[in-house]
Amino acid sequence: MAQILSPNDKNDVLKVIKYIADSEETPRLMLHCCCAPCASHVIECLAPSYRITALFFNPNIDTAGEYGKRAGELDKLLSLARYPNPVDLIIADYEPAPFEAAAARFADEPEGGRRCLECFGLRLGETAARAKSGGYGFFATTLTVGPHKPAQEINAIGAALAQNYCVDYLHSDFKKRDGYKRSVELSKQYSLYRQGYCGCSFSKD
Repeated sequence: MAQILSPNDKNDVLKVIKYIADSEETPRLMLHCCCAPCASHVIECLAPSYRITALFFNPNIDTAGEYGKRAGELDKLLSLARYPNPVDLIIADYEPAPFEAAAARFADEPEGGRRCLECFGLRLGETAARAKSGGYGFFATTLTVGPHKPAQEINAIGAALAQNYCVDYLHSDFKKRDGYKRSVELSKQYSLYRQGYCGCSFSKD
């Protein structure tokens, strides 16, 4: 029988994966996916240990066309790749209003500032809520694979939401150990669309 994880161990993605590997049941993970390229590496890492539901919920994306394109690329990835455990997909409706309302308060902030933290919280909050209502054991995000995404701040948001929703958050920094490089390799392998901006109008050059 696997040992019970301590609170500190729950913050270590490698210890969590080992714990799950020693367990009899495959836990369910609600994984927020910002885009197919980032998801490619993260799902490859986590699929051996979790039954994943990939959630495409990104109200920060500036147009319905771009939203549909990115969602379609995630669907494409999951149809082409093969994983040891099933990976399901939920594509949320395109509803930019919540992001627009949150971002309006920080319209003059530089990219990477408080506006981005509000955006991370919005997306992770929806993920945590769906994990709770669906009876999932864990929730997580692909955001930390991005080279310009602050893993420490994202994990702090996830940890706070985990307490609010009573669902374990999987702390991560998926860009480490050449994670971002691997996402680029997998994007080429599956011919995935690699967008030139995070999604919101503020991030466009």
